[in-house]
Amino acid sequence: MANRLKDNLNSRYLEAANALTSKKARHRIVAYVESYDDIYFWRTVLSEFENDKRYFEVMLPSKGNLTRGKKSVLMNFLKGEPLGRDMIACVDADYDYLLQGVTHSSQQVLDSPYVFHTYVYAIENFQCYAPSLHNVCVSVTLNDHRIFDFREYFRLFSEAIFPLFVWSIMMYRNGNYPKFTITDFNRIADPGGFNVMSPGPSIENVKRKVHTKINELQRQYPDAKEEYLATKDSIKALGVTPQTTYLYIQGHHLFDTVVSPMLSKVCNLLRQERQTEINRARAHQTQKQNEMTCYENSLQDIKVMLKKNSGYMGSEQFRRVQDDIRAYLGGA
Repeated sequence: MANRLKDNLNSRYLEAANALTSKKARHRIVAYVESYDDIYFWRTVLSEFENDKRYFEVMLPSKGNLTRGKKSVLMNFLKGEPLGRDMIACVDADYDYLLQGVTHSSQQVLDSPYVFHTYVYAIENFQCYAPSLHNVCVSVTLNDHRIFDFREYFRLFSEAIFPLFVWSIMMYRNGNYPKFTITDFNRIADPGGFNVMSPGPSIENVKRKVHTKINELQRQYPDAKEEYLATKDSIKALGVTPQTTYLYIQGHHLFDTVVSPMLSKVCNLLRQERQTEINRARAHQTQKQNEMTCYENSLQDIKVMLKKNSGYMGSEQFRRVQDDIRAYLGGA
């Protein structure tokens, strides 16, 4: 009860503080996020909407302890009354968006006008947006040679996992998720053994595992066909397509298990290619060594550059996030 009162007072305090400031002063809106990485992402989102009348301050939900995460944001600031126009929450959608209010957490995320979510599973999915991955490779290796088609790979990967993803959402909606958890899904959605020059076998491996698991689920739930088809239609209406499913699977799995290892192999080849060019150049040995040192000192870390990737800003899903912020601000 004390926490609820404190939270409401925090919201009222901000409103009162804004009311007392000079008319020429900019309006301050606090945006609470889940983690340190989220601060940078949501700063990217909200910067567009700052002007001479308002600004956002993006921060973690508590300066008094080290508690982080979505539960911390929702539990600390969504008990009782909504946050308020001067205090908003910005969180990963996880499965809450696709669950469409089936769980309490989903209701909190979808129902409050002051809670904004990513639509895709998490910020990591945006960072792994396929059309932007070549640019990440360029930023890492300083080599603009397109040796791999990320768009095509993730289209095929998404089509391979989509039928099983429908099962995953259905099981979470009907409460049977302990029988088929996100962890179970991730294990099957691990391409494994990815080869840059021959990526087809990794897709076929995923297809084989998906087919095996779907057969198992169909034997366990022989009467689930209508529910399955209804779930498929429902998530398609929410924006999930067989070609973009990768954006809606668990973000950390996509980032750490699928995309990072893939980029590592692509970037290694691009580095080797650039190093070979330097070694073959018609120049004396000292000049080559200086050039190689200059190049190697310019290389960047893959995961760091992925986290800084903002190439998702042209995606439909990101525009939906922007539209929500715009509507909250009254179309401004």
